[in-house]
Amino acid sequence: MLGGVRHLSIEADVEAMVRENRVTEMRAGVQQHTLDQSVVLHLLPGVLFLPVFIIAGPLAERVGLPLHLVPSLLGFVLAIIPFELGYLLYQGKKLNGKLSLRGVVLYREPIPWWQYIALGLPMLLWAAFIFVVIAPPVDSFFIERFFSWVPDSFFQDALLDSLDQYSQSTLLVTGIVFVALLGIVVPLVEELYFRGYLLPRIALLRGWAPVVHIALFSLYHFWSPWQNVARILAMSPLYLAVWWKRNVHLGIIWHVVANTLSALGLLGMILNAA
Repeated sequence: MLGGVRHLSIEADVEAMVRENRVTEMRAGVQQHTLDQSVVLHLLPGVLFLPVFIIAGPLAERVGLPLHLVPSLLGFVLAIIPFELGYLLYQGKKLNGKLSLRGVVLYREPIPWWQYIALGLPMLLWAAFIFVVIAPPVDSFFIERFFSWVPDSFFQDALLDSLDQYSQSTLLVTGIVFVALLGIVVPLVEELYFRGYLLPRIALLRGWAPVVHIALFSLYHFWSPWQNVARILAMSPLYLAVWWKRNVHLGIIWHVVANTLSALGLLGMILNAA
């Protein structure tokens, strides 16, 4: 008899959990992904980027184009942007019958304009502190111990050490394209795909959703795994705020600002050293 009561109690607990998950899913307003499905969709763009980046490195060196910059550009143009934007438009076509992001890209709840600054500016300063002060020794630690075998084309230092091989005009044109692509297009597409599409679809994880999402987004950068620790530290406040406020525009604005400043800084270093 006691076993039967215990069995009924377990069944009741399971039913309560199922009901709670269904409520959470309805509040999310979308079909939820399984964890396995979400992991694949988080990591697949990086998997597609990596072979393009690896193959483009020797090719760029052979034809005399800037190392690291050109492989990155080709990886973004041939893998990251087509897959992420294409997948969103494909989902929009299935949902709306036309190429549209309506109902696909979520987290569009409005916030007062001042919150974009009050939340975003401290996060930008935090990210700058992490990448300028914390990242260099941490990245060096992981590179020396685990990634010393990685080809030189994976590192910005290889570019900076070989600037005398390229003309000023080649560096300027490539650098400007790099700033436009990495500073604006890539972060825009990434925010739509990762924060606007994937993050709302793991709402069943509840409070763990942003934690899992941030970890997977960092791991997706297969071309720079030594930066995972610094990257997670730097971006966690921003993406927690996006999840908290359910506002993808917050992520778009400050991801674009951060990437643009970073790309401009690299361009300045290139032109000054060339």
